[in-house]
Amino acid sequence: MQKQKQELHRGLEERHISLMSLGAAIGVGLFLGSASAIQLAGPGILAAYAISGLIMFFIMRALGEMAIQKPVAGSFSRYARDYLGPLAGYLTGWNYWFLWVVTCMAEITAVGIYMGYWFPDVPNWIWALSALVIMTGVNFLAVKAYGELEFWFALIKIVAILSMIVVGLLMIIVGIGNGGIATGISNLWSNGGFFPHGMKGVLLSLQMVMFAYLGIEMIGVTAGEVKNPQKSLAKAIDTVFWRILIFYVGALFVIMSIYPWQEIGSQGSPFVLTFEKVGIPSAAGIINFVVLTAALSSCNSGIFSTGRMLFNLAEQEEAPKAYGQLTKGGIPGKAVLASAGVLLVGVLLNYVVPAKVFTWVTSIATFGAIWTWAIILLSQIKYRKSLQPEEKKHLKYKMPFFPFASYLSLAFLAFVVILMAYSPDTRVAVIIGPVWFLILLAMYYGKGFHKKNAAAASERNIS
Repeated sequence: MQKQKQELHRGLEERHISLMSLGAAIGVGLFLGSASAIQLAGPGILAAYAISGLIMFFIMRALGEMAIQKPVAGSFSRYARDYLGPLAGYLTGWNYWFLWVVTCMAEITAVGIYMGYWFPDVPNWIWALSALVIMTGVNFLAVKAYGELEFWFALIKIVAILSMIVVGLLMIIVGIGNGGIATGISNLWSNGGFFPHGMKGVLLSLQMVMFAYLGIEMIGVTAGEVKNPQKSLAKAIDTVFWRILIFYVGALFVIMSIYPWQEIGSQGSPFVLTFEKVGIPSAAGIINFVVLTAALSSCNSGIFSTGRMLFNLAEQEEAPKAYGQLTKGGIPGKAVLASAGVLLVGVLLNYVVPAKVFTWVTSIATFGAIWTWAIILLSQIKYRKSLQPEEKKHLKYKMPFFPFASYLSLAFLAFVVILMAYSPDTRVAVIIGPVWFLILLAMYYGKGFHKKNAAAASERNIS
């Protein structure tokens, strides 16, 4: 532990981790995934984002309670190990690595699609490979330089989303771009009602909605490299949650007010349509650049996360020791390269990706995210119960409404998994997810990790 604290460079500022978490969470979930979710739920998707957002707020506060008291690399994987046992820590670390590898495959595939707008004759796999090589190189920069680049990546898409919200509100209120006739918000209920497919549609959309929030927990992964964890993490957790909620709910509120929900996704990107309607030239090219940076940013964050998780697993002797080696700049270089190597599968998939694969990949990633979020909640429950009354009083950052909020959030996550098993499109995740965990369990016991952990625990008890 001491070695890790000395070698990992605390070079990330508060603004870096705030924008990094936004960058991880605002990716294909909003720009590509929201259209399919809207087709399922109609305007009722706003309720799905709001309810899911409340649950994510509780999960982030649970993570913050532990991360501010104990800011370490590995974050929730380390907390799972400390409060739920070595097996939970092992499964959580490898699971988080897996879910971001899968998510990054979706992102580099998206890069190929976006670049096809400008270069339709160039095969997608070339752009996917280029994106992977460039983002891997970025992850070898000193952590402060990495954070700076990610800051600007995220800022581009945030400015674009806020601009669309402002332009959209002007169309709704004063009729800019619509001949001076205010469009109003009647589209939210005049096309079959606010819940055109009933509550069933809203419930079936929850998988894509929860996928959209994937990445917000990355604040915890940065804890080992933040300059002032107590101040920076608390502020970042509180502000990032509200910003993401505003971006998703705000952007979709504007889009569905201007356009009938049935048309969204059928006539191109609603972001492009909105800017073209107010007479902005080259709107399609501008938005294509924004969504390209969104995909690159999310992939960038994913490689960062997977590298740190492999580093933490190597520290626990549950991954090859080489992944625990740091470069002179304090970067877990071999762990980053290993993750990038597996992502080459995503490049290969660009030869054979059919339309269904995006849904499959996002649902598998969501299953992995739900495990991570559930582990955060279970670790926080166990952590709080381990504290003495006096220690509870001096907690710097408390989970609100404990323990009710923790158990409510766990029940919600379990409900989403049930819904994923119910829907034919997302059922594959409920099959692949458990199979992946069975493989991890076989490795854990086959490699003798359980014996090492038992011996280490015995040594601690003796000392």
